[in-house]
Amino acid sequence: MVADSQAIINGGEVFVSGLLPITPDGTKLADKSFEVQANTVLDNLGAILEAAGSSYSQLLQVRVYISSIDDWGTFNKLYEQRLGAHKPARAVVPVPCLHYGFMLEVEAMAAHSLSG
Repeated sequence: MVADSQAIINGGEVFVSGLLPITPDGTKLADKSFEVQANTVLDNLGAILEAAGSSYSQLLQVRVYISSIDDWGTFNKLYEQRLGAHKPARAVVPVPCLHYGFMLEVEAMAAHSLSG
């Protein structure tokens, strides 16, 4: 994934930067469906959390910026498929537009198990 700082670990928490629908090889998916964009963002979130020693089940807070509130139901379904019964604090923020014409951006904070 192309980014300056995808996540920062501070103490017992992982702070994940705003994630856009960009594949790990840098391909921007602005021309893809909302479902493809949302799945990409959620997949990237899971990979970043895992690399940071965390997981979906350790999410504490999630913010979703979405360009059409009509897509919230689709996002919620995909989100619940990954998180199951886990319900971190969450906000959805309708916005008029996002960088590169993307349909959503997600940022998150999760718990991190300190090692050593």
